[in-house]
Amino acid sequence: MEPFQWLQMLSSQLNPTFIFGVVVVYGFSQGLSGSFFKVVTDYYWKDVQKVQPSAVQLYMGLYYIPWVMKPIWGLFTDVFPVRGYKRRPYFIVAGVLGCVSALMIALLGKVPIAVALSCLIGITAGVAIADVTIDACIAKNSIEIRALAPDMQSLCGFCSSLGALIGYSSSGFFVHHLGPQAGLYVSLVLLAVPPALLIVLGFVIYEVRSTKIICLQAVEGLQIALRGMSKTIKLPQVWKPSLYMYLSLALSISTHEGHFYWYTDPKAGPAFSQEFVGIIYAVGALASIAGVLIYQKALKNCPFRSLILYAQLLYGMSGMLDLTFVLRWNLALGIPDYFFVIAEECVTRIISRIRWMPMIVLSTRLCPLGIEGTFFALLMCIDSLGALSSKWGGGVLLHLFHVTRTDFTNLWLVILIRNFLRFATLGLIFLVPRGDQTDSLIPSDVLTANSAASLDDDGLELVPVKETSEEVQLLIDEK
Repeated sequence: MEPFQWLQMLSSQLNPTFIFGVVVVYGFSQGLSGSFFKVVTDYYWKDVQKVQPSAVQLYMGLYYIPWVMKPIWGLFTDVFPVRGYKRRPYFIVAGVLGCVSALMIALLGKVPIAVALSCLIGITAGVAIADVTIDACIAKNSIEIRALAPDMQSLCGFCSSLGALIGYSSSGFFVHHLGPQAGLYVSLVLLAVPPALLIVLGFVIYEVRSTKIICLQAVEGLQIALRGMSKTIKLPQVWKPSLYMYLSLALSISTHEGHFYWYTDPKAGPAFSQEFVGIIYAVGALASIAGVLIYQKALKNCPFRSLILYAQLLYGMSGMLDLTFVLRWNLALGIPDYFFVIAEECVTRIISRIRWMPMIVLSTRLCPLGIEGTFFALLMCIDSLGALSSKWGGGVLLHLFHVTRTDFTNLWLVILIRNFLRFATLGLIFLVPRGDQTDSLIPSDVLTANSAASLDDDGLELVPVKETSEEVQLLIDEK
C-alpha cells in the first residue's frame, strides 16, 4: 500500500489537478506517445525512406529544435497570459499542434522527407510546449515545498517510464504485424490521443484568472524575467552545474541509429524482429521504473556531487556492454544474443535514470521564484542542446567511420570513443555543488527577487491546499 499512500500524500499537499497534469504530460504525452514515436519512426526512416544511419541521426537532432526553444515557450507561459490565464491556454495550444501534426502525416500517406520531417517536428513541438508548462508548475512547487522536490521528480519519472512501457510493448506489435508504413500511420493516429488529453487538461486544471491589464502585465513581466534570468545565470552556483549538465550530455555521443541498424541487419547483426525490438525498449522502460524506485527509496537524500559522480562512473562502465555485444564476445562466453541485449538494456536504463533524476532536481533548485517557468525552460534548453550535440556528434562519427546501412565494421570503434568520453566527463564533477537535494542552492535575495510581481497574479493551485500565497511568502521570508 505504500505507493498508494505516497500518491495520497502528494495529492493532499498539492492540488489534484496538478497531479493529473503530471500524469497527462509525462505519462501520456512523453511516455506513451514518445515511445510510439521512437520505435515507429526508426523503422520509417530505415525501411520506408531508406535513409543512412548517419543521416537519421541528423534528422533526429532536428527533433530537438522545439526543445531548444523552451526558453521562448517559458517566457510565453510566464509573462504573456491569454485572457488572464498563464498556463491553461498553452496546454490547449500544445494539444492542438500535436493533434494536427500527427493527423496530417497519418492521413496524407507517403510524403517527401521534408514534409514528413516538418510534421514530426510539429509533434515534438506540442510535447515540448506542454512540458514547459507543467515544468513551470513543478519548478514553483519545488521552490516553495523543498522537501517534496525529489518526490515530484520521482512521480514524473514513474509516469514517463510506465507510459513508455505500454507504448513500447504495443508499438513493436503494430510495426511487426502491419509493416513499417502501415504501422507508422496507425501509430500516428494513436499519437493524436495524448494531445487531445492536453486539450482537456487546459480546460480542467485549476487557475485563477488574473485581473491585471494584460499588456502592462506582459511588459512588466518580460522586464522582470529578463533581469532575473541575467542576474541568476551569472551566479557560479548556477552556471557551473548548468555547464556540467550540458557537457555530460554532449560528450556522451549517441550511437543509437548505428545500433538499431546493426540490431536488425540479417547478415552482420543478430537480426532482431520489429516485435522483439519493441520488447527490448519495453523492458528498458520497466527498468527505468526500477531506477525511479531505487532513487526514491535509497538515493533522494544523497548529496548531489557524490550521487552524480558514482552514477556517471557506472554509466561509463555500462557502455562497455555495448562494446561486448557488437564484438559478439557474449557468444564466446556462451550468452545468447536475446538474453544479453535484455540484460544490457536493463542495466543501462536503470543507471541512466539514476544519473538523470538528481540533475533534474538540481535544475529545479536553481530557479528563482516568479520566473521559475522561464528559467527552468532555459536550463532544459541547455540540456536539449546537449542532447542535440550528442545526436549530431554521433552522426558525424558514424559518417567519418563509414558506418552505413550495411557496413558495420567500425561500429565498435565509435562505441569505444563514446565510452572514453563518458569516463572523461568525470573530470568535470567539480562543477556540481556538494549540497543535499533539499538545500537552497542560490541566495535568498535572488530566490525571491521576482516573486513579489508574480505571486499575486499567479493563481494556479500549486502550493499546499491549506496555505495561501501570502503564508507561503512569509515562510520564505522567515527561512
